[in-house]
Amino acid sequence: MGLGDKISNKAQEAAGKVKEKVGDATDNERLQAEGAKAQAAAKVKQAGEHLKDAAKDVTGR
Repeated sequence: MGLGDKISNKAQEAAGKVKEKVGDATDNERLQAEGAKAQAAAKVKQAGEHLKDAAKDVTGR
C-alpha cells in the first residue's frame, strides 16, 4: 500500500468519525449514517490494499 493511499484512507476514516460524532451530538441521524458509511468505505479500501500487499509478498512482484 502506498503512503498516499494510507493517508487518504485514514483521512476518510477520520472524517467519517467526525461526522458520526457531530451527528451524535446534534441528534442528526443522517449525519451519523454518513459518518458510519465513510468509515466503512475507508476500511474496505484498506482491506483491499492489504490484500494487494499480501499478494505482492507471496508472488514477489
